[in-house]
Amino acid sequence: MNQDTTSIAKTIEQGLGIIGIELGSTRIKTVLIGPDHKPLASGGHGWENSYVDGVWTYSLEEIWEGLQQSYQSLAKAVLDQYGVVLRQVSSIGISGMMHGYLVFDRDQALLTPFRTWRNNITGEASRQLTDLFAYPVPQRWSIAHLQQAILNEEPHLPKIDYLTTLAGYIHWQLTGEKVVGIGEASGMFPIDSAAKTFNQTMIEKFDRHNAGKGFPWTLGGILPQVLTAGQTAGKLTETGARRLDPSGELLPGIPMCPPEGDAGTGMAATNAVARRTGNVSAGTSVFAMIVLEKPLQKVYAEIDLVATPSGDPVALVHSNNCSSDLDAWIALFGQAAKAWGLELKTSELYSSLLNMALQAEPDAGGLLSYGYVSGEHITGFEQGRPLFARSENSQFNLQNFMRVHLMTALGALKTGLDILLKQEGVRVDSILGHGGFFKDREVGQTIMGAAVNTPVTVMDTAGEGGAWGIALLAAYMVGKAPEETLEDYLGQRVFAGMSGTTLEPKPEDVDGFNRFMARYAQGLPIESAAVENLD
Repeated sequence: MNQDTTSIAKTIEQGLGIIGIELGSTRIKTVLIGPDHKPLASGGHGWENSYVDGVWTYSLEEIWEGLQQSYQSLAKAVLDQYGVVLRQVSSIGISGMMHGYLVFDRDQALLTPFRTWRNNITGEASRQLTDLFAYPVPQRWSIAHLQQAILNEEPHLPKIDYLTTLAGYIHWQLTGEKVVGIGEASGMFPIDSAAKTFNQTMIEKFDRHNAGKGFPWTLGGILPQVLTAGQTAGKLTETGARRLDPSGELLPGIPMCPPEGDAGTGMAATNAVARRTGNVSAGTSVFAMIVLEKPLQKVYAEIDLVATPSGDPVALVHSNNCSSDLDAWIALFGQAAKAWGLELKTSELYSSLLNMALQAEPDAGGLLSYGYVSGEHITGFEQGRPLFARSENSQFNLQNFMRVHLMTALGALKTGLDILLKQEGVRVDSILGHGGFFKDREVGQTIMGAAVNTPVTVMDTAGEGGAWGIALLAAYMVGKAPEETLEDYLGQRVFAGMSGTTLEPKPEDVDGFNRFMARYAQGLPIESAAVENLD
């Protein structure tokens, strides 16, 4: 081993590394970082949700198998790269897809299949609670799923002992602690930003609203405890260590930070926790978050109000669909190339096709597409049907075809962002981008910049994603100085001196995107007809 490898191996042997694990929509990633916050090794496991009985879900068996496979992949990478068996680290963090519905009885038995963020089946509850609280309650939120179950009179309701999220569930099983980070909590139920916990007034409103149903629980009694970044959220138990690492090598007793959702880890991974900063995470789904200077003037169904890992208010726009339909088209082109005898690497295929979009007309030549693989709450769709349409006057070529699929991946997101930036006058100095949409930086930044009319920065660490973000939060818990804020820790200890690229939006691209959005809004009845008539 060279000197650097030997030094890293010693760091790992001394237990100075930090582990972050994030369960995303299509991949579970585990990363080991050093005390300097730089990634040392990573592992992963691919998975996909299933559509069962009208519900997007993952089974508990899939969750644990995927978690273990991802961890084992990391442990193997550490052994292969540094010759060290991974046994001890200074802290661990768990992150997962926000929102959703996981309810358990007193014996820890799951009462219904896991209902993920992707389900748009709680419309009635969402509207009812938004009116009750005078506060936006999106369909994805845990409380909307609970209220919809009440409206549906589902038989599991009297048995509920605990309601949590994916990250909260895993953390509970690893530590025995029923807690979530405040960012994750803000996607379950409205937060009191001053008290840094669930809004007690709204909890009481919920209980009064559902009084007389005969439930043996109150809402406050089944929700997890809320913690903020920097607080200790328990330690890895002996049982938890074996569940995460069945090989028996990982030692118990490791401190764990509050489990967070992908919104919070995205903020940490892009250093977007200060006011007037924003970040966009774009992959299977896409969401944009802007840390607010002041409360919004109105309630908008299209805008979530969530929190940074420290509890500061954030406006979030979330679109269920982003790159899935684009990925499907690129895969189709790959099959065509293979039929012609061309063997192209996936990276080459993406690079060559995505860059065609930079040669296209700013509005994609009059083409129209909707990448609605699933429903889209911002535009009012409970189900989706991917489709492509054009008129006889459209400029139909490969350049415009690629650009329209990149633009439509952000169409629903822009619908919500326009409310913030144009109607509410929210100010944002910069947007930091990360996720698969930025596989090719220039392409991703060009299209995103045109959508938000704001400079878009991609850091050199952008590819590390949410697993690195939750590892940073775990590092903050054990490494912060007294009274050191998360904003200062990230800015001064993690991101100081890190490089990235910033791209200013071109006026013609902004204008072209706006023309596309007019066509996008006008064509929504076409998407409605597809949902109604295409099974």
